[in-house]
Amino acid sequence: MTFRTRIAVLASGRGSNLQCLLDGIAAGQLDADIVGVFSDKPTAAALDKVPPERRWARTPREFGSRDAFDTALADAVAASMPDWIVCAGYMRILGAGFVQRFAGRLVNIHPSLLPRHKGLHTHARAIEAGDAEHGASVHFVVPELDAGTVIAQARVPVLPGDDADTLAARVLAVEHPLLLATVRLLVAGRVAEQDGWVRLDGQSLFNPLRLDSAGNLQS
Repeated sequence: MTFRTRIAVLASGRGSNLQCLLDGIAAGQLDADIVGVFSDKPTAAALDKVPPERRWARTPREFGSRDAFDTALADAVAASMPDWIVCAGYMRILGAGFVQRFAGRLVNIHPSLLPRHKGLHTHARAIEAGDAEHGASVHFVVPELDAGTVIAQARVPVLPGDDADTLAARVLAVEHPLLLATVRLLVAGRVAEQDGWVRLDGQSLFNPLRLDSAGNLQS
C-alpha cells in the first residue's frame, strides 16, 4: 500500500495558495493529500475548497483566551494526523505552544524576501524602502514572527510606477509556483530543519533556494 503525505493547511482568506496545492495534486505534480483546512474565519473562501468533513473554523472570540484558541486549533490539526502543516494566507499569529507542538513540520509562505519586511503591508513597505527587488519566501515557523529559517524564495523586480496592488499581483504570480515547488521537496522528504539550518538532501543550505523561470528550485 502506498501512503501519501498528509498536509494540513491553515488559511484565513480566499485560499489561492491552497488552490495551487490542490491543482498540483490533481495534475500529479504533488503526491499528497490535503487532510484538513483550518481557519480563524468561518467565512473564509478557502474552506469551500475541501469537503465539509475536512474543514475546521472557529473565531478566537469564542474562546476565553488566545492560548485556549490555539489549543483547540492545535488539537483539531493534530486530529487530522498531518505530516506537514502549511500556513497559506493564515493571518493570525500562532502562539509558542502551537508552534512548539508542530516544530519542524510547520511552514509559512510570506510575501517578502525575508528577513526584509516581516509582518503586514509588505508590498507598500518594499516600495517605500526603495527596494529594487521584492518577492516571497517559504520558511519554517518559529514563535517569533516571520523569523524562521527560510527554505526558498522567488524574486520579482520593483518597477517604476509600481503601487502596492501592482507589486502584489507580480508577487502572487510567483508565490504559487514557489509554494508548490517547496512543498514538493517537503513531501519528497528532501528538506528538514536542524539546529536553525535548512538541510537539503542531508546538506546544510547556506542561502535559500531560488525559484527559476521554469518553476524549479535552484541552490
